[in-house]
Amino acid sequence: MKLSILDQSPISKGKTPKDALEASIELAKLTDELGYHRYWVAEHHDLGGLASPAPDILLGIIGSQTEQIRIGSGAVLLPNYSPYHIAERYNELATLYPNRVDLGLGRAPGGSAEVSIALAGNFLEKVRMYPKLVDEVILFLHQDFPSDHMYAKVSATPVPKTPPVPWLLGTSNKSAKLAIEKRLPFVFGHFMSNEDGPSIVKEYMKNVLNGKSNVIVTVSAICAETTEEAEEIAMSNYLWKILQDKGEGKEGVPSIEEAKAYPYSLEEKERIERMKQNQIVGNPSQVREQLENLQSEYEVDELMIVTITHSYEARKKSYQLLAEEFCLA
Repeated sequence: MKLSILDQSPISKGKTPKDALEASIELAKLTDELGYHRYWVAEHHDLGGLASPAPDILLGIIGSQTEQIRIGSGAVLLPNYSPYHIAERYNELATLYPNRVDLGLGRAPGGSAEVSIALAGNFLEKVRMYPKLVDEVILFLHQDFPSDHMYAKVSATPVPKTPPVPWLLGTSNKSAKLAIEKRLPFVFGHFMSNEDGPSIVKEYMKNVLNGKSNVIVTVSAICAETTEEAEEIAMSNYLWKILQDKGEGKEGVPSIEEAKAYPYSLEEKERIERMKQNQIVGNPSQVREQLENLQSEYEVDELMIVTITHSYEARKKSYQLLAEEFCLA
């Protein structure tokens, strides 16, 4: 099984956005050495606690400080941009880092309605146009517009020898159907979906040639030396989500101490129990067993892991323990 990484560049409470971005770069360097397959960077806008609104900028640095790990967006939120703009940027990355660049595409806003308007004007209209925008990105990447098209003579320069590999990301059957229609690789966000993921993914694989090798499932996981330590580390993430639901938590991921001292209501305790159902937490053998069970359930070859902790060192340690457990290197 291949293991990959989705990095949301979380800011820990008491740290700065610069600290978070530097931690992402250091994590990419480490996981390149550990044998992880991909390192993808998420896109969020004006969301307190997340430091990366522009994946391509961070990927440019990560690519220069890594050797073999594939790098990519998870995802470029395409309705915010023109397809040509995105094709240019990811072609530039693919020119710098040949055969290593992925272009994950998504339709979510990545921020508030006001942010979407600031980025793209009529965002809802762009969402309706999303399938057409996806087509245009791919046509620009492959310089494949019909000869009579207005863009036929337009190149998204620099043009790399190997174009970025486009993927469609989603958390629903609607996204999977679009990936089938466009014959594109598909990433399912298990960690943020309440839908029947295995059924959605299997339907995709049934309809796409070599579907199994064209699917990634994204999972939330925290691994530590002991179960007790992992569960303690995870408390920060649970509290952060509770605070975000209340419109708080803009300072970033709270500390374990803050999570322990927080006066949880009965409703919040029940919310945490539900969150635990969608996250894998434990010692290396426990996390491996649960990841392998999930792999078997989805019947895929690759899992992409997102790990959010208050301590950047704990996050690095989590990925390191998993690499050792799965013998990635």
